[in-house]
Amino acid sequence: QVQLVESGGGSVQSGGSLRLSCAAAGDTDTIDCMAWFRQAPGKEREGVAAIGSAGRASYADSVKGRFTISRDNAKNTLYLQMNSLEPEDTAMYYCAAHSRRCLQLSYIMFDIWGQGTQVTVSS
Repeated sequence: QVQLVESGGGSVQSGGSLRLSCAAAGDTDTIDCMAWFRQAPGKEREGVAAIGSAGRASYADSVKGRFTISRDNAKNTLYLQMNSLEPEDTAMYYCAAHSRRCLQLSYIMFDIWGQGTQVTVSS
């Protein structure tokens, strides 16, 4: 089994930055694709960014140019650098993973989830 624990959330003003981390523990050799999702109150969970074990990344259009996903396989840690944050980025952010290639940034593809970390951006 794999456990994911997110950290780094908080409250910032519009235009600010945050860096989220997701530490993976357990049978981490089974993980290939890792991703960040977010869910705002009353809205569906949406994919933010994903990255495969070889480092190839993909992003939602809403965050391209502002967010950067990365991973340190030696430390079993996933990151999300968020710059130029906007109030619309306010949400609970979740780390997710699965054992296959990153083919689709859809929550139904992911079977391992963290508990989430809250990001709040004020105007």
